[in-house]
Amino acid sequence: MSDISQQTVKRAMVLCAGLGTRMQPLTLSTPKPLIKVAGRPLLEYGMRNLEKAGVDTIIINVHYLAEQVEAWADSYRGAKIIISDEKQQLLETGGGVCQAAKLLADDPVFILNSDSFWLDRPNKSSLKTMTNLFHQLDCDFLLMLVPHENAVGFEGSGDFFCDANGAIKRRGKNTSAPYIYAGCYLMNPAVLSNCPTGKFSMNILWDRALLQNRILGYVHDGLWLHVGTPEAIPLARDAISNFDHDPL
Repeated sequence: MSDISQQTVKRAMVLCAGLGTRMQPLTLSTPKPLIKVAGRPLLEYGMRNLEKAGVDTIIINVHYLAEQVEAWADSYRGAKIIISDEKQQLLETGGGVCQAAKLLADDPVFILNSDSFWLDRPNKSSLKTMTNLFHQLDCDFLLMLVPHENAVGFEGSGDFFCDANGAIKRRGKNTSAPYIYAGCYLMNPAVLSNCPTGKFSMNILWDRALLQNRILGYVHDGLWLHVGTPEAIPLARDAISNFDHDPL
């Protein structure tokens, strides 16, 4: 790996292969990453945040209605997009990243979900902050977390506890946890050298890292928007218009 103290993160992957069943009927004809919120496809919000942080190459995996995502990528004006083909088999969050390992190269990479995004406060880039932290810390994963009060469209119980030093633990048997996983993490690709084959959840590698104290959390202070159902679209649109944020 090159000298991370002198570099920014240049590559990322956005997960776009899911079926989007909770977003039906909209996803019967349109893949979820291309569903529009406030006039912009869901996928584009993550792309613009990545570009703002200096990422210039983005891998996108495709499965459901893949030709539409590929056509959108061909017409996109911004970072270079490389397609990771999962048309034959949907590989889930871990398997999809592992299949794309050769495209991700050796330096730290961002991995994003395409159905949630965030707005940074003015003159801020949470991804730049995560990059600086990752370069200073000794870890394999740095997860973006958000407190419930900064989330829109999320009704779950939360995912993690996180202390002032970034040490995290899962909710486990607790009825709730103060922080939600925000669908973004920074990763050392070296962890992919020892991963399961085929379809599997990235939670498997996260749990390994938790046992080894190799995974930390970063608490985002802006607004996080989870767009998992059609009903969440107007909530997200209104939140965007009412939140003072750094432009994308």
